[in-house]
Amino acid sequence: MSDYFDVLAGALETQFEVVKVLRDTPRGNVSQLRHTQSGRRFLLRRFQGDGAVYRELLHVRCANLPQIVEVAEKDGAALVLEEFITGDRLDTLLESGPLPPGQTRRIARQVCAALYALHSLGAVHRDVKPDNIILRGDEAVLIDFDASRLYKPERTTDTVVLGTTGYAAPEQYGLSQTDGRADIYSLGVTMNIMLTGKHPSLELAGGSLG
Repeated sequence: MSDYFDVLAGALETQFEVVKVLRDTPRGNVSQLRHTQSGRRFLLRRFQGDGAVYRELLHVRCANLPQIVEVAEKDGAALVLEEFITGDRLDTLLESGPLPPGQTRRIARQVCAALYALHSLGAVHRDVKPDNIILRGDEAVLIDFDASRLYKPERTTDTVVLGTTGYAAPEQYGLSQTDGRADIYSLGVTMNIMLTGKHPSLELAGGSLG
């Protein structure tokens, strides 16, 4: 994988151009790229951490997950080239107010389809929230697996504590190892915010979805 890292890095420099840097943090950065010959747009992730979940997703085809194209790792760093998803982020949509129950149900079902594919691999997303859901037409796409990890039966806690305050389940703070239930917890918080515009600690949604 380390040799391939250099090969991929070289190909990225010669065959792609950076359109826009979308995120730049001490842990890594995310850029939108354009393939110079075809004009196709891609997303490039460079981060310090384990790319195991991205490697597992290389062979997964799911309408509610981005297609992972290339993955390479070297010395604790990962390079990931993936499909660029165009659409509106759910958090941006929610700035206009809560969503009707029917739309909330449809989005939640599609995120569940994405989580089913992930959990079938033994992976946990660990950062389900409106910022990481893009609405591509009628399809909700769950993105950003930088915080994701594979479940390891022999461990009692996660190796690295990651997640977003308010959405992360209690076990993500070192109480135990996370599994698929942590993502279900985060999706429940997200659904409540879709329905009410508020975190469940402030207001609980009513009705069957609540």
